[in-house]
Amino acid sequence: MIKPVVDGLEQELGGQVEFIRLNIQDEVGQELAPLYGFEYTPTFIFFDAQGNEVWREVGRLDPQRVRDALE
Repeated sequence: MIKPVVDGLEQELGGQVEFIRLNIQDEVGQELAPLYGFEYTPTFIFFDAQGNEVWREVGRLDPQRVRDALE
């Protein structure tokens, strides 16, 4: 399951990273899906402080990649 991985990262890095969870079945998720070009779940998109997409992963999340992106 991916939820425990994301929950753990959120606990570990909550002060450094803002985690936003969207459900593509909800209205907001349906509005944002075409804007950010995600079609599959889970999709993880990492943005820098200026809102630029740095990288994305589909289907899984490598916790170390998130940590490395903060260095």
